[in-house]
Amino acid sequence: MTGKRAAEADERPHPRFCPPLLGHETAEAQMVEAARSGRLAHAWLIEGPRGIGKATLAYRFARFLLSGAHGGEGGGLFGDAAPSLDVAQDHRTSRLIAAGSHPDLLALERSYDEKAKRLRKVITAEEARSVADFMHLTPAEGGWRVAIVDSVDDLNPTSMNALLKILEEPPKRAVLLLVYHGAGRILPTIRSRCRRLVLKPLDAGVLDRLLAAQAPDLPAEERGPLAQLARGSLGRALDLIEAGGLDLYRQVFQLASVTQPDAVQMQGFADKLARKGAEASYLAAVDMHVDLLARLARAAADPRPPAEVVPGEAAALKRLAGRRSLDRWRELWENSRRLVQRSEAVNIDRKQVLLTLLLALDDDRLLAQS
Repeated sequence: MTGKRAAEADERPHPRFCPPLLGHETAEAQMVEAARSGRLAHAWLIEGPRGIGKATLAYRFARFLLSGAHGGEGGGLFGDAAPSLDVAQDHRTSRLIAAGSHPDLLALERSYDEKAKRLRKVITAEEARSVADFMHLTPAEGGWRVAIVDSVDDLNPTSMNALLKILEEPPKRAVLLLVYHGAGRILPTIRSRCRRLVLKPLDAGVLDRLLAAQAPDLPAEERGPLAQLARGSLGRALDLIEAGGLDLYRQVFQLASVTQPDAVQMQGFADKLARKGAEASYLAAVDMHVDLLARLARAAADPRPPAEVVPGEAAALKRLAGRRSLDRWRELWENSRRLVQRSEAVNIDRKQVLLTLLLALDDDRLLAQS
């Protein structure tokens, strides 16, 4: 029941296509050890920020189990090699998973609405119940059945309860891998019935290597600043590149850092990002703005010069941070974050959201009125 994904609409490799995964070697080792111990947990909750490789790790584990690489009945591929989930891309299991045709793997994602021409907002209860039906079948290849839910954040309360029934009565030789970004609510009963694997954001060196491989046209001198803006998320870094990268950030910072707001310039910027087809740039711009407020709060609390994304930024951040107390910066950041979240839920006019965020730097009472 794998629907079209946003990742398939661009040139990024879907996690099922064996993209490289760096920075999560400890998590891989834990999975290998669990699989080879003979006491494999029936459900795993793979947690962490978006874009750091959680779904890629889930597919790597699925390939590992379905290929027999864990050293069970299917035989080991690696013997006493260092713990790794690697399975060759030309292995039969890898080819079947890449084609979306492995009989013992089910990937559950938000499905594509052909009528609306977009992904549905949630994974439905009917779709969640299909996981239970699948996992209770006998493995076609004689090994395991594996289901991947990407992601738990997309489940509504009804579909979450449908999934809970599988966890309460897990079938034999079946593994459920739940990807969780931490942005939505999750039932405590689901969390308590899973083995949790918490992944951390990627460090700067790993992110630099991944950007060099996946965004080869990006100038080397821009990888470091973009990695800083991305906060350890490869997915977020790639989103920022597509949305305008450092040029977009320079515009956001320039508008936010002026002593006297230029209404005409702000209006033009908001008009451009409110146009049809500019959604990616709009989302990146509001995210950059909220992140900038967090950096201003840190600059207000820390006497040391803040790290720069663009040259000359540290002095401007310190100057701006002096406008308010730390508590007021925190309050402005929290109120701005709420406005962005609310605007996504109820479709508030993009232009109005951008103008409110920018003008609130000078008069934060505007946020209380929005």
